Amino acid sequence: MPNEPIESGDLAGEYVLGVLNAADRRVAADRAVRDFAFAREIESWERRLGALIADITPVAPPAYVWARIRAALGHGTRTEPVWQRIGFWRWLSAGALAVAAASVVALFVGQRVAVPPQPAPLVAIMALDNGAPAFVATIDRAHGTMVVTPVTSWSDAAHMPELWLIPPGDKPHSLGVVGTAKSVTVAIPANLRGAIDPKSIVAISVEPPGGSPTGQPTGPVIAKGGISGI
Repeated sequence: MPNEPIESGDLAGEYVLGVLNAADRRVAADRAVRDFAFAREIESWERRLGALIADITPVAPPAYVWARIRAALGHGTRTEPVWQRIGFWRWLSAGALAVAAASVVALFVGQRVAVPPQPAPLVAIMALDNGAPAFVATIDRAHGTMVVTPVTSWSDAAHMPELWLIPPGDKPHSLGVVGTAKSVTVAIPANLRGAIDPKSIVAISVEPPGGSPTGQPTGPVIAKGGISGI
């Protein structure tokens, strides 16, 4: 029977777990740049699995594991080098697969922990003057971070896009220079986290490499947008 397509949620989970082959991982990474919903699913999996991994207690391997490693390495014998033995690579591949499987089981069965409810994520789509989206930001209020992803090409090698948060009635506050080819995670300063709400604006200005030298936008503001719930 032909393989059924993997649901986006399952694919995002496999991407975070690192169980995809190289080709499928490249496809998933490219999709995360283009597909905003898929990128959110990856972030959701990272938060869920991160909480579980932090609670896993290290376990010492049984003694027989070391005995098998010593035997596979040829300690005490005068045989061909270990890397020339196909049996060793078969054993190593099987062992790696078993460790990966055991890790997944530990994550989803043996390490069930109560995760407190988290604030719903927010999103901001920064659009050009013609309405086309230029950058998309997902905001994790629980951790005070913002993931900014470019969705259009950047051709100005002499300048960089800088991200600004503009609370209502206040001046722009820089959140740093962001990427032009891939997503960048930005830490939101503690004193600005209270301004992350639908009344605020996020914007991108064109600045010298390293960011604005004055603390305020010095180049044109090329994209902007409001903050909304997902």
